[in-house]
Amino acid sequence: TVLYVFVFDLFLLWQLGIGGHPNDILPLTLTSATQELFGCRCDEDVTGDNPYKILRKEDIVQDMRMRAAVSDFSPMKQLVLDYPEDELLLVYDRDFIYGSSFYLVLTADAKERHLKPVVALGVEVALEREPSEVFAAQKTSEPQPWISLGSEQEIEEESVTDSRPRYRISRVRREFGSPIFFSDRNAMETKDGFIECTPYQDKNFSLKQMERHTGVQTIPNLKSSSTQTQWTYPRSMCTQYEPREFSEEKKENCLQSEKLKNFVNSVASRFEMAIQQNEIMDVFFDDWKALSEEDSGYGRKADPHLKEYQSFTDLHFSKEKTISNINWHPTINGVIAVAVTERLSFEDRINGSTKLLLNPSLILFWSFSDPINPQLLLECPDDVFSFEFCPSDPNIIVGGCMNGQVVLWDISTHVEQLQGTRTSDKRENETPVVRYCAVSGIENGHKAPITDIQWLPGTFEVSRMGVPMENKNGICVQIVTCAPDCCVMFWDIRAPRVLQTMADQRKQKVEEKPLENPHGVPNTFKHLDLTWKPLIRVQHISYCQTQLQRVLSTTFCPQDGELVYTDWKLEKDNDSGRLFSAKPSHRFIIHDGQVNTVRRSPFFKDIILTVGGWTFAIWKEGVTNGPIIQSSCSQKKCTVGYWSQSRPAVLFIGKEDGNIDVWDLLEKTHEPSQTQNITATQITCIKPWIVSSKQHLLAVSDHLGTLHILEIPWTLRSPSSNEKLSMSKYFEKEVDRLVYFEKRREMRAKEKKDYEAEELRKKMVRYSI
Repeated sequence: TVLYVFVFDLFLLWQLGIGGHPNDILPLTLTSATQELFGCRCDEDVTGDNPYKILRKEDIVQDMRMRAAVSDFSPMKQLVLDYPEDELLLVYDRDFIYGSSFYLVLTADAKERHLKPVVALGVEVALEREPSEVFAAQKTSEPQPWISLGSEQEIEEESVTDSRPRYRISRVRREFGSPIFFSDRNAMETKDGFIECTPYQDKNFSLKQMERHTGVQTIPNLKSSSTQTQWTYPRSMCTQYEPREFSEEKKENCLQSEKLKNFVNSVASRFEMAIQQNEIMDVFFDDWKALSEEDSGYGRKADPHLKEYQSFTDLHFSKEKTISNINWHPTINGVIAVAVTERLSFEDRINGSTKLLLNPSLILFWSFSDPINPQLLLECPDDVFSFEFCPSDPNIIVGGCMNGQVVLWDISTHVEQLQGTRTSDKRENETPVVRYCAVSGIENGHKAPITDIQWLPGTFEVSRMGVPMENKNGICVQIVTCAPDCCVMFWDIRAPRVLQTMADQRKQKVEEKPLENPHGVPNTFKHLDLTWKPLIRVQHISYCQTQLQRVLSTTFCPQDGELVYTDWKLEKDNDSGRLFSAKPSHRFIIHDGQVNTVRRSPFFKDIILTVGGWTFAIWKEGVTNGPIIQSSCSQKKCTVGYWSQSRPAVLFIGKEDGNIDVWDLLEKTHEPSQTQNITATQITCIKPWIVSSKQHLLAVSDHLGTLHILEIPWTLRSPSSNEKLSMSKYFEKEVDRLVYFEKRREMRAKEKKDYEAEELRKKMVRYSI
């Protein structure tokens, strides 16, 4: 037994280390956000009985790349990269043996030693050996020199020392044990015969306790109750009345009567007091409602507010510019692209055209790993109002310019730059500039700024007659654009067959001769440069100023609050044989200003959100009576809108005063669930992005050229169990309401027409008599 205890003590000393902690571990402190991200929350995911957590090396490297210096693993970046295996061991140090709540195992041998029981490593081996062998196997740690960091002074100041004076009383030895005799003596006759004890105020009894630590725990009282109400079908009720007034004589008699004077004199003092109370406080203030708002406010456990995650701005490239469009990179996490345009009016653009030519328009690529410098710059022939990544090949980007041209870029050679894996060189501080591969001719494009551009899905393509056909290759090859020139155009990025044959023949002749490319522009779309023409031109569409919808045969185009539903399929004139665009099938005037957003719900393909003026509306495709939901007019203009990507009932509305209204249709339909200020100027774009199930981000840009990245809270990203079903039933109920009111309107119109006809018949009968 003695040998067992001795060997176990030696093993613990070897584990703890004489100089602090062993060399094969590293203590570290993890924030609550990191614990939740890696699933190692204290006393929940890891406990004292189960303190081990296996972390993937790839996840730790991705966290350091995404959050950079904010990551808790950034101080040990090189140690993590040098670790030979793919999984690291994280140990929960509940008793703070090494000074922190966690420590990371840095070697594979230490990882194996931690995961095996202590008895198997030390005690059983020791019992099988002789005592001399055990002592020889243990390595004596050498004491390290003590380095003073000032802690001994703090310990000395906090130590309790005896500072009271000491008195010594002596007596002659020969008088020890002798009898003691007491007698009376006059104190005034002897010098120092008495000591006067005068009263004084002792400060030790007047100390005030300024701070005290105490713990309070409250337990909510739970009460279960239920009620049942009988629902009745709503009925329309009406009341008709006719006003009655006193004559002038009665009014005069009432005002001069003694009864009225006595009444005024009796209530004058109470009326005056009530007016004073109304001036002092608001008697109509709802304290219960304010109490509930205070409980759900910022900083509580269920905080519903958007939190600032990161922001991007550049003093050179985005100075005095606004952000016209933003897009997250489809495959590289933490990378987002923004298009910046000049904040100039039409007249200012004309006057400063020479200056604008010297400063080309750009699309900036930002990365979370470097919030100061953009990672990539796309050079544009003019300001870009809309751009999109190709769904089948994210390295291909298409954009629509202010002058009506369509531009194509190929960033294949800069993927490593965006991923952060490119090796450093002498020009690592310079941001690469990518020139466009191809641009359409001005004479073949739109005659107005392109306000939106979209890739057609890779599953189908459109023929020259506007008929959708199957795309067997599964690669996106066609683009659709819209502009305020009353046109919607379809573009094909493939080379025509005649040009393709000529290009192949030319390639065979000059196969050995290298191509001259001084700007390093890829030859991906060289066959389209300055010769690109639209495949289909759908004309006679109303003023298009917002997004196109990815549907097979329809598109929505607004004009000063007007919404148009049309078919892009071309029709043939029987007389001339020419192709022409069909007339719009439906038109609605709902918004009180220019429509800036038309966007389908990601959960319901027939539900569409439109934003314009001071209102927004929700439409259901196939319902021609009007919008199923329409908001009331807000105090500020609505500049942009977007659906939530995880909750069917939530949508975000940006305002011109820099606020974002968050609408939860399951909670409120007459007002936003919350309003939060993001910036001091107009919000121009909103784009959500799902990083993981535990992190949803919302990109918001403003008129001053700043990009804000907000983190969506749990309450706005986690749907309820039946949220989609509840929203589907709610939309169906609103459709039934529209149909009911439409029938009532038709019935009232018919009754009015019959009444007027009957009155006209009676009038004719009277005249005939």
